[in-house]
Amino acid sequence: MKLAGAVVILGAALLLLTSGGGWYYHVGVNCGICPAIKEDVRLFLNGTSEAYVEYVKQYKDDPVVLENTAKIKQCVNSTLTEEDRAHATTFIEKIEASPLC
Repeated sequence: MKLAGAVVILGAALLLLTSGGGWYYHVGVNCGICPAIKEDVRLFLNGTSEAYVEYVKQYKDDPVVLENTAKIKQCVNSTLTEEDRAHATTFIEKIEASPLC
């Protein structure tokens, strides 16, 4: 796997670990990975730049943030191979399937 692929996997893992949406028991219920984060990661790995920016805009409608979001997404689209994307997706699925999740 290329360095870019490894960076995306690491970034996705860190995002999930720090989000608080899926890694903790909330009110005694294990909610898995937060659906909003799942959608974010799905669009980040497999969506178009436009779709990803629109998704992020729901949460942070700041021109500077959106411009940087578009740049990062374009970089991901131009550097990750389909194999990299598949590995990242499989990694996230394994995390969610883990009994520790």
